[in-house]
Amino acid sequence: MIAERTLVVWVPDWPVHALLRDDGADGLSPDAPLALIANHLVVACSPAARREGVRTGIREREAQTRCPELAVYPHDPETDDRRFAPVAAALEQLVPGVEVVRAGLCAMRARGPSRYYDGEAPAGEAVLRLAAELGLPDARVGIADGRFAAEQAARAASTDLGVSAPLEGLRIVEPGGSPAFLSPLPVSRAVDAGLAETLQGLGIRTLGALAALPEDAVRQRFGPQGLTAHRRATAFGAGPGAEVRPRQPVRELSVELSFDTPIDAADQLAFACSALAERFIGGLTEDRLVCTALRIELTDDVGARHEREWAHPRHFTAADTVGRIRWQAASATRETERGGAGVTNVRITPVHTDHAASHEPGLWSTEPDERVHHHLSRAQSRLGHTGVGTVALAGGRLLADRQRFVPWSTTRVERATARASASGPWPGALTGPAPSQVFPEPIPAVLLGASGSPVGIDADDLLTEDPAQLLVAATRFDAPVAAWSPPWAVRERWWEGAPARFRLQVQLADGDAWLLIFRTGAWAAEGRYD
Repeated sequence: MIAERTLVVWVPDWPVHALLRDDGADGLSPDAPLALIANHLVVACSPAARREGVRTGIREREAQTRCPELAVYPHDPETDDRRFAPVAAALEQLVPGVEVVRAGLCAMRARGPSRYYDGEAPAGEAVLRLAAELGLPDARVGIADGRFAAEQAARAASTDLGVSAPLEGLRIVEPGGSPAFLSPLPVSRAVDAGLAETLQGLGIRTLGALAALPEDAVRQRFGPQGLTAHRRATAFGAGPGAEVRPRQPVRELSVELSFDTPIDAADQLAFACSALAERFIGGLTEDRLVCTALRIELTDDVGARHEREWAHPRHFTAADTVGRIRWQAASATRETERGGAGVTNVRITPVHTDHAASHEPGLWSTEPDERVHHHLSRAQSRLGHTGVGTVALAGGRLLADRQRFVPWSTTRVERATARASASGPWPGALTGPAPSQVFPEPIPAVLLGASGSPVGIDADDLLTEDPAQLLVAATRFDAPVAAWSPPWAVRERWWEGAPARFRLQVQLADGDAWLLIFRTGAWAAEGRYD
């Protein structure tokens, strides 16, 4: 069975194109000798570097020896994928059903485009015309039986046997002619380096020699990898749709609204964006998604942009989205340096989405939680974003520093940062159980020894004498000090000359316990254990 007709679009040296299209590529010339390096090997190079003898796969030092003017840059696969996404999206607008094999290489079934454009050559011409409009004049198009043969056709020269070149950059292998076209190609085109070396050692150096072997013998001797290579060499098709697996086009979930007249009042802006919020949530609902975090971008008439991410304890509704727009607009207008007469553009983008099925009500009613959320949201809508919140554990050495107020609709990024800082290393922090009562500001205290003199810290970071009596806020406790821990230092910003602080746990004879801190020559009560 011959494979179905396939059209392949190939952009030579795509990593170089991606580098030149990246945001930090100002000043780079496409005519300069460039090379991208990974693991000290050349991954891709520009035509100017290739003319100087630079080739893919050679070592970086050898490439610089061949071309002393060569500019080398680290290869970033994420940049390749990110910069190729708009190209793939443009191809999908021209020809539906595109499979992105990798960045710089796309495949699609040739039957539909050839019928629409009245022939394979006109279809290839339309694709090349689009590539030129996208700034890719060196793009190549190959049409043959199967994706592998079409890719090899795109790489072929116009003088190769079995290939016709109606246009510059277009190569077509006639139906049924793919096995003959592939026959003289080296076997390394279809297999990896290890299997290619094995096949060449057995005298199988071309795809034609591999195709001449019985399929069962190849499968038994070389396994699935050898069978795949044999089917590539014979242009064997596994049935309709097996060669090309089109991706599902990515749906744009962001929504945007522009105003001819700038809007300065937060309430007016929220009212104007009500339909926008409904459209945003409706688009997610159609895809059976819910939004748990979103980003709102407000742009004023002078081009200043106010951007912020918002998270939701459950998932956003249209009313919640409108509320976030109002809060953000209110905070933006309080910035004195913002300028502008008002907001002219609003854009809402989902940052985190989840399947709607994961947020459906459970078997048992969750009405109390919904009621709590409803009332807190109503109170927050009246009091503002920071009017309602919870307390989270943050990082810090002192107990008061570890308390962090979190607004009810804080961002997920802020929560992740709080968790990370809380678990980070904090030398001098309390490692044992925390006091049940923490004072917002430490209360002045006095620690006395048996002689009645104040207890301090000596040069060796030790107590000057054993504590015997504790006074907190001028209140003397009748119970004497029964036990105490060794003092431990809390040293912060010592390079700026900040004095060290010392912490101490003391327990009275009646079981009462206190956490003390010694700073600037005086004691203070930081917390109390009940």
